[in-house]
Amino acid sequence: MEFRKAGWGTRLKRFALGVDSWVDAGLWGSARRAGEIYERIRSFADRFTATGGKRVAAEFASEGLNLGIVGSLLMLSLAIPSFREGREEALKNQVFAVTFLDRYGSELGHRGARHDDSLKLEEMPDHLVKAVLATEDRRFYDHFGIDIFGTLRAMTVNARASGVVQGGSSLTQQLAKNLFLSNERSLDRKIKEAFLALWLEARLSKNEILKLYLDRAYMGGGTFGVAAAAEYYFGKSVRDVSLAEAAMLAGLFKAPTKYAPHVNLPAARARAGDVLNAMVDAGFLTAGQIDSAKRNPATPVDRRRDSNPDYYLDWAFDEIKHLADEGKIGSDRVLTVKTPHDPAIQGQAEKAIEQVLRQNGPAYRVKQAATTVMDPDGAVRAMVGGRDYGISQFNRATSSLRQPGSSFKPFVYAAALSSGLYRPNTIVTDRPICIGNWCPNNYGRSYAGSIPLTVALAKSINTIPVQMSIAMGKATGETHEARAARIGRLKIIETGRAMGLTTPLTDTVSLPIGAAEVTVIDMAAGYSVFANGGKRARPYVAIEIRNSQGEEIYRHDRDEPAPEQVLSTQVAQDMNFMLSKVPTEGTGRRAALDGVVTAGKTGTTNGYKDAWYVGFSGNLVGAVWFGNDDSSETANMTGGSLPAMAWKEIMQFAHQGLELKPIPGVTPATDPKAITVAKAGSPEMSRVAQVSGPGAGHMPRQSFEVLSAVGSMFKTIEASRTRGTSIQVGIREVSSPGRETRLR
Repeated sequence: MEFRKAGWGTRLKRFALGVDSWVDAGLWGSARRAGEIYERIRSFADRFTATGGKRVAAEFASEGLNLGIVGSLLMLSLAIPSFREGREEALKNQVFAVTFLDRYGSELGHRGARHDDSLKLEEMPDHLVKAVLATEDRRFYDHFGIDIFGTLRAMTVNARASGVVQGGSSLTQQLAKNLFLSNERSLDRKIKEAFLALWLEARLSKNEILKLYLDRAYMGGGTFGVAAAAEYYFGKSVRDVSLAEAAMLAGLFKAPTKYAPHVNLPAARARAGDVLNAMVDAGFLTAGQIDSAKRNPATPVDRRRDSNPDYYLDWAFDEIKHLADEGKIGSDRVLTVKTPHDPAIQGQAEKAIEQVLRQNGPAYRVKQAATTVMDPDGAVRAMVGGRDYGISQFNRATSSLRQPGSSFKPFVYAAALSSGLYRPNTIVTDRPICIGNWCPNNYGRSYAGSIPLTVALAKSINTIPVQMSIAMGKATGETHEARAARIGRLKIIETGRAMGLTTPLTDTVSLPIGAAEVTVIDMAAGYSVFANGGKRARPYVAIEIRNSQGEEIYRHDRDEPAPEQVLSTQVAQDMNFMLSKVPTEGTGRRAALDGVVTAGKTGTTNGYKDAWYVGFSGNLVGAVWFGNDDSSETANMTGGSLPAMAWKEIMQFAHQGLELKPIPGVTPATDPKAITVAKAGSPEMSRVAQVSGPGAGHMPRQSFEVLSAVGSMFKTIEASRTRGTSIQVGIREVSSPGRETRLR
């Protein structure tokens, strides 16, 4: 056995030695052959060995080739996203040129670039073209789309000034940004802009690029292109602008909002002076040629007295672009749009807002307001987005997010009634309620006790909406109060969205009393659901649209789906019955119209930062907001004060001459004298008629408070005597995310 083991060990060692020898021999042979091959290659390469200057040149060429390959790959990776942005369609007439008509077919205004295909670049004034080139790109005809020398010059000037005082983008780069990109300040955008400039230069001639730039650049005042700007600012064709006017137009390219003459005429004239000096520096004109233009600067049309409803037109223009994005109006971009706009109501809305702010704004420390008036089906009749469009083009009716306060409560009540848990005559108890450490309170921490649901809404009791959210949650089987409240709030959010609230509704414990943020137009749309019997009313601006050939390409009643029923007819009628008590018995008495049955709701937020009145009749719906842009506190302004006053001024006027329609679920007025008052006017008379007598609606705030308190006291006493009971109510409300208070 031992001999046999020794034999196997010897054999294994021999086998291992053999393998090792084979590997060593193979490696040695491979190394020898590799060395021979290397020597042959080196011997061959020695024939091409360069020395001295030739070697230096060869090294540079080699490194240049390597860097060129790497750079080309990098440039290609950067260019691909840019070229994806470039589209041939954008070179065509894709910028909108929209003429808006009012409901009667009269011209309302324009938005967009008013293209004139017959106007060639050669037909534009030579001094206008030179003014643009002198300020935007003097070397336009000398570069290939990117002005390297201009960029280096701008970098040097900016470095010396320690800031951006001179732009380095060529005119072609600016056109690329206007056609394909946004105004975002980023390296990615600048890279895309450069590549797209090369793309444009490869496809278009210099004159075509310049013409596109003059047609597409934003010129302020809602206009695009020099043709539209000349019409808007000077009321004349661009063919006829003088040197001074051309300089002012050319100055707009740098900062159209800052230098718009209807916004800041001194700044516009100073900028025009800089343009004239630039024309001299560029060698386009002499100092003597610009002397007259400097001594007689351009005088634009006075837009302060312009009756164009600019906030309405801005919103309308955006809505038309949305229709185009949805593919509903074809590819034509020269359009004529008939709108539901009512010039008389628009004028009265602007007048009412300004009058109320001028007479009462200082006392209440409030500076801004906004309103939207629409038909119950969503047709927008009028819009005021702020006190003065010339000072601020920000549209507070469509873009400003503000807390609605108690004007949000109807959405809560609608959700509660839809759940089947409540009816208008349901007895609810105004009592202390807390969710966690949050406890909404009425003013003075007093409570009204057991009252009908209708009274709770009319008097804007704060604890009831919170109790409703809990009850809706518990109806699903949830017993934990906080979790039940959250389930209820989700139902409220769902109802609000279905009714037309498009802004994010954040789920917080104070949501039921108006802590979410909404827009004025959304509030009007939401209340339209009540006014029309429960159907979703999407705000719209286009009754019909015609293309550049005059062909009808869109009709709202034909091309839009039928409105969906989002509230049952019964719920809508019940809500209307309750809301109709607000202007007669609740917090909105100052909004009550003479001879017209209305319904609505006031809203006021914590610190009196926002005040609302949203109301409707069977004919019209209107939402009014008052507040400050910086959300600063006002002097105890509530929804039942200035917003209700302005709403009445607008709506009393708007109902003149109308055949009154009933509010679903609300008994119409039967007083013949009152009905006569509502029907007395005519469309012509309504344009100049006064809503109320001298001084009406403009009584000092202290007098209003005293009279309202006295009236409320007598009604409360009378009600107590009739029923033999006592009830504690208030006449104004304040709601907030953290705490809700009530003024008695």
